Amino acid sequence: MFEFLSKFLPNEKLKAEWIAVLQNPKLVTVIFLVLYSFSSFCVWKKYSWSPSSQINFGKEFADQNKEQTPPGAIVFLGEEGNLGAGYDGQIFYYYSRMLSGFSLDWPNGFETSFRAPRIGYPLLVSPFGWFGMYGTIFGMYILNLGIFYLSYLAIRDLLPEPKKYLSAFYLLSPFALGSYILLVSDTVMMGLSVLAYWSFIRKRFITFSLLAGLAILTKEQAVFLFFPLGLSTLFEKEFKKSAWVASSLILPAAWTIYLRTQFPEWTPGSLGHFFDPFGGLLGYFGELQQAVLSGDRNLILLIKKFSRFPLVLLLLSGTYLLFRGDWKKGLTFRLGFGILLLTAYAGGYVLYWATYENVSRMFTFSLPLLIFWEKEDDTLPSTAYWALTGIILVSFLIKLAFVSKPLRHLVW
Repeated sequence: MFEFLSKFLPNEKLKAEWIAVLQNPKLVTVIFLVLYSFSSFCVWKKYSWSPSSQINFGKEFADQNKEQTPPGAIVFLGEEGNLGAGYDGQIFYYYSRMLSGFSLDWPNGFETSFRAPRIGYPLLVSPFGWFGMYGTIFGMYILNLGIFYLSYLAIRDLLPEPKKYLSAFYLLSPFALGSYILLVSDTVMMGLSVLAYWSFIRKRFITFSLLAGLAILTKEQAVFLFFPLGLSTLFEKEFKKSAWVASSLILPAAWTIYLRTQFPEWTPGSLGHFFDPFGGLLGYFGELQQAVLSGDRNLILLIKKFSRFPLVLLLLSGTYLLFRGDWKKGLTFRLGFGILLLTAYAGGYVLYWATYENVSRMFTFSLPLLIFWEKEDDTLPSTAYWALTGIILVSFLIKLAFVSKPLRHLVW
């Protein structure tokens, strides 16, 4: 990264000032607050300044859960041929409303195969729901921002002084920002995982076990860190630590057993339906080819289609990183990073690569893994990966502010 800065900032004084900005937690925090406030502003202004617009309620599900849909909420109607299903934020909202009422009656209309296991995020939001439906909505905002910022402080604490600037890249992640805009679970999962790892390094193992278990219950990607961590402790014959890593599975295992009693048809194998090795990438390349050959010069449409292309480059850049650096250092994070990239290669087209939002979320956890990896290995050539991440952040903000148009909606 220092080589990258040297190319664009040849003046040593200017380079030192730039690094000082990244090293300064107060300045980085101000940038973070401005960035997230601006992003919410871009969304809210399109939908009557309603915070509910980031939940992405869909009319199909609002109709089926009328009693728990907040009055005045923005409810999306969908386009022609689309029932207005909204997006995943509403699933966590309704799930949390159920838990706020100390009930386990599943919300109407949602399948259980891969939604029900992800109780972590709704469970943490549920106490806010005691203050009403809008309490749940604001709780989703508070949880996303709060856990994410705490995990930034944790990463900063774990990094040596010369590398603390890397924590700024974590806090300004375009993928965490994208997750926040949709109020989905990815940033919460990542934040809990980082806080769990911090607890593990600081030998606060009970806290680690609880946080890691919650992270896995929030989203399964958390195992991309904990599985390699467990393997490394076994390899180093630190069996007590291995047992603590294994204890992170207690909460997920208990919840899985409960789900099997309530939903006998539920099975973890259903997650396999999401994957189609290289099918997603090939489908996306076919979409690009069709757009180019069709001669359609609709600029907005072309921008939307090519918005996923930097993610393809990021995937290739990450693959390059897997075979570089010192193989004796940071193997835990190399393995986790590799597993994450493997899921991106295996992601199907319809459920992943067909939309920017779905495929970009697959890269959310790559940034803390890369930062921890770089902490161990000074020889890792990560410049291209970080540069692409910056480009993706800028393009996402441009899309949010100028490209994305209001969708068909009603006020509930």
